[in-house]
Formats: sequence, C-alpha cells, structure tokens
Amino acid sequence: MLTGEAYWLPVIFMGLMGLSFLVYATLDGYDLGVGILLPGNSEKQRDIMIASIGPFWDANETWLVLGVGIILIAFPAAHNIILFQLYLPVTLMLAGLILRGVAFDFRAKAHIDHKTLWDWAFKGGSLLATLSQGYMLGLFVMGFAQETVAYVFAGLSAICVTAGYCFMGSSWLVLKTEGELQARAAYWARRSAWLTAIGLIAVSIVNPLISDVVYERWLGDGLALFLLVLPALCAVLFLITDRYLAKYPFEKDFGCWIPFASAVGIFVLSFSALAYSFYPYVVPDQLTIWEAASAPESLRFILVGVIIVLPAILGYTFFAYRVFWGKATELEYY
Repeated sequence: MLTGEAYWLPVIFMGLMGLSFLVYATLDGYDLGVGILLPGNSEKQRDIMIASIGPFWDANETWLVLGVGIILIAFPAAHNIILFQLYLPVTLMLAGLILRGVAFDFRAKAHIDHKTLWDWAFKGGSLLATLSQGYMLGLFVMGFAQETVAYVFAGLSAICVTAGYCFMGSSWLVLKTEGELQARAAYWARRSAWLTAIGLIAVSIVNPLISDVVYERWLGDGLALFLLVLPALCAVLFLITDRYLAKYPFEKDFGCWIPFASAVGIFVLSFSALAYSFYPYVVPDQLTIWEAASAPESLRFILVGVIIVLPAILGYTFFAYRVFWGKATELEYY
C-alpha cells in the first residue's frame, strides 16, 4: 500500500488538474458560447459581443494549457493513452481554437467587405472547438471503448456541452451588455438553459446504463442518497435562472449576475459529479492516478513550479477581471 509522498503527490496533482479543467470549462466556456451565438443579422451586436470577451478570451485558454501540461508531466502514462485515443478530436479542437484566434484579429484589420466572413470564421471555430471538447468528454467517460454505443454517447455529450457553453455565453452577455442585445441574450439564455437541463438529464440516465463503474458509484454506493443533493441543487439553479429570465427586464438591471452565477454553479456541480464517478481513475477502468503518476521525486520537483506558476495565473486572472469589469463597449483599435 502506498504511503507518504507516493500516495499524496498524485492526489494533489489530480486535484490541480481537475481545478485547471474546471476553471477552463467555466471561463473559456462562456467565450466559446459567445462565439457560437454571434448573430448574422447585426454587425453592431457582433462587435459588442466580441468586445465583451476581448480582454479575457485568450488568457482563459491558459487553464487548458495548464491542465494538459499536468497530464503530460505528472501522469505521462495516462497522457499517452488519452492523446492516442483522442488524436482526431484534439486536432479538430486545436484547429477550431486557432481559427478563433486568427478570426478575432483579422475581423478588425481585414477589408470591411471581409469582416462578416471573419465573424463567421470565429463562430465556426467556436462551434468546432466546443463540439470536439464534448465529443472527447463522451469518449473519456466511455473509457475509449471502440463500440457504436460509445460513439453515440460521445455525440450526445458533444451536443450537451455545446448547449452548456451557449447557456454560459448567453448568461455572460446578460451580465455584460445592455439594451436590445441584453434582451436578446436573455432569450438565448432561457432557451439554452432548457437544452442544457435536458442534456444533463439525458446523460445522467444514459451514463449509469452503459457504464458499470458509474452505476456502482451512483446507485450501489452508500453515498447514493447524498449524491441526490447535486441534481437537486442543479434543479434549483435552473429554476432560479428560468424564473429570473421569464420576468426580464428588471429596473436598474437588477440581478443581471444571477444567470451567469447559476451557470457557473451548475458547471461546478456537474464537474463534481463527474469527478466522483471516476476517482481515482485518470483513465476510466484502465489507470489509477498512482499507476499513471511520475516518480515521487519528479512530482516533488514539479510541485515547486506549480506553487510559483498557479498563483501568478490566478493573480493576473483576477486582475484582468477587476480592471475590465462592467458593461462591454465596442472594441476600438488604434
């Protein structure tokens, strides 16, 4: 039985990796959602929507780099399996993220006749990245099984994650915009919240039916009743969001933060349920965190770097959101 550093260091790095992916899904989730929601019938609204994520979207992807870096360095055996199994969707995701970056810059610098084209490229890149992430999550949950049911579940996961990101993005726009665009975002947020709720229910029903590990954790474990708290809290947050958006607008923009805060809470609760379902496996049914971990000496050395880097990332993230807080205005380039 493992004790001391050999036991705790992999647990610490598993927590750091989980934190990185959770923060990434939350922060980059809303700006991917904004990209997907870009309307085709209003250039002014597209400008404001992109301006609302302008100071943040690039830095949000830092968390993805951190999470992947932790897998590569702290859990190299798992990294090899995951990258091998997800090579194609990872490639498509990176293509989508690159397309977003190129389109974001070119839309403001290309000839005016080409601006709409680059807006559509930004929208397409956002959708491609989101679908790829959802598909990868579905395959991961299925333990990379090479079966039709696994691919169908991955497709369902891709749709659910896309709906969740749209919910997050539209809720962000309710928080960051005003007037007609804010009203439009409230409409999007309510509809995408319904789709997200339906998706979570569908995944929650299908997941234990196709995965023995999840079935045992959810229904056969002594904590099964305690786990009911998570879907109950999600239901409450969905209800609060729906009732708020149904009565929109409010005077003096009262409670414009409620949909976004609820969306963040739903993401955290869903991620917590996912983490509980598979811990301590870093590759479902194949590798535990201890089997996949690097040597304790290596992890100890890496931890020193993480202790330095992680506060720096948190620091400039909080600073950026503090400086650029408030309602979005149109981007200006000089």
